[in-house]
Amino acid sequence: MGLETSPQTPAPVRQIASAISGWVDRLGAVWVEGQVAQVNRRPGVGTVFMTLRDTVADISVTLTCQRTLFDSLNPPLVEGASVVVHAKPSYYANRGTMSLFAREIRMVGLGELLARLEQRRQLLAAEGLFDPARKRDLPFLPERVGLVTAPNSAAERDVLENARRRWPAVTFEVVHAAMQGTRCAGEVMEALERLERNAAVDVIVVARGGGSIEDLLPFSDEGLVRVVHRLATPVVSAIGHEQDSPLLDLVADVRASTPTDAAKIVVPDVAEELAGVTWARDRLRTLAAQLVEREQHRLDMLRSRPALADPRSLVDDRLDELDRLRERARRSLGHRLDRAADEIDHVRSRARALSPLQTLRRGYAVLQRDDGHVVTSITEVERGAAVSIRVADGRIDATTTTDSSPDSSPDEEQP
Repeated sequence: MGLETSPQTPAPVRQIASAISGWVDRLGAVWVEGQVAQVNRRPGVGTVFMTLRDTVADISVTLTCQRTLFDSLNPPLVEGASVVVHAKPSYYANRGTMSLFAREIRMVGLGELLARLEQRRQLLAAEGLFDPARKRDLPFLPERVGLVTAPNSAAERDVLENARRRWPAVTFEVVHAAMQGTRCAGEVMEALERLERNAAVDVIVVARGGGSIEDLLPFSDEGLVRVVHRLATPVVSAIGHEQDSPLLDLVADVRASTPTDAAKIVVPDVAEELAGVTWARDRLRTLAAQLVEREQHRLDMLRSRPALADPRSLVDDRLDELDRLRERARRSLGHRLDRAADEIDHVRSRARALSPLQTLRRGYAVLQRDDGHVVTSITEVERGAAVSIRVADGRIDATTTTDSSPDSSPDEEQP
């Protein structure tokens, strides 16, 4: 039953919003088919918010469900999946928006396929096949590049032409394989293993142009992913366009957005490298010239010093110094010799003054018995004893005849 309104009796916004809510509520639960365009899982919130888009028209509606329902889906629900939803429409009068509250979600067709691919991706990732730590660096300048692609394809032409344009000397080992269909995964695996056995191949490129998800499905084959993981040769994945992301992109060492991009990745640009070499050479020349100039300036400064300007001046100065030192040494030695000679004379004079012979020369004599004993007392000789008298210039043999009393003075003593 409709609302009766007129310009004179208009209905307020709240009434219209309440009426719309009632009409939507009377619609009841419905089955809706669409594609999940966006998934928003807010932390701490028990409701998952999604956007359900029509597969043909540019129309979308908000879709919500309980987190428990979302987490129970197997395979997991991912963006881009096609689904059939049993939902109850609801109109929120306060915000003027409508949404579908999902009670059951079923993936169908492509959506189920994407979900299964996501499940496979999670399993392989858990095994470590996509670990960034195992990614290998590409060689800077490969001598031979292996290429796996379809025969006479645009991808083959793009890779070869762009790579040779960038580096004309590069060579390719091209192995053709089916790039779609049931034979694709097997033939690509066989081509990869063949190139792996070729020791001359430094890097392998797997290239294919764009296509639907179904066309690119072989490049998410688990067997192919495991073969690429086992290869020792680095692999570049160039499958489809930027928005395409098969599992081969995740296991490959490098992902190229397009086959043309792969050609830019595997070989450097000869023009850029030549420009870099020219710049480096000019830089080295400049640095070498600056170094030579700086060292030449230092050499000129050294050569301008007096010692290097006339090296003989150092020798002349040292010769004069040597002459002075020699003359000083002579004078010092002469003075020391003179002082030593004077000191010897003084010592000799003192020695002579203390010599017994010098005492004898002053008139003294030494009396000795015939046994050589020096007589120092009259009691040591008897009358008539033979004695020897030592004087300054010789000896006198004598015989004692008398002696003087000890009380006599020395001048009265007679021999």
